[in-house]
Amino acid sequence: MATQDQLNALIADIASDINGFIGASVVDVESGLPLASNSVRPDFDLDVASAYNSEMVKSKRKTIDALHLDATLEDMLLTLDTQLHLLKMIDDDTFIYLAADRQATNIALLRSAVNRHVAALNA
Repeated sequence: MATQDQLNALIADIASDINGFIGASVVDVESGLPLASNSVRPDFDLDVASAYNSEMVKSKRKTIDALHLDATLEDMLLTLDTQLHLLKMIDDDTFIYLAADRQATNIALLRSAVNRHVAALNA
């Protein structure tokens, strides 16, 4: 597992690469607790978002098991009318959750930046 400094740097690097960055957290899947987080909006509660998004990851894993799929969850993208939300698995126990303004970025740029930084963390 990465150190606290590495997780904080991951979020800072992603924030600087993504236009329209709203917030991000590295989340422990089991507890739903953020291990590191940063938001540019004080009203964007990453503790609440992290907890609910960990439930989505657990539910998707249950779905994969129920369907007897030989597959591993990589990421999930949620598109809102004003925001893009990406959940990217870092390893089996943690994921990064990211929210960005939909008018300031696009899905391809968002996914590319997150994948690049997560790959560097795991290298």
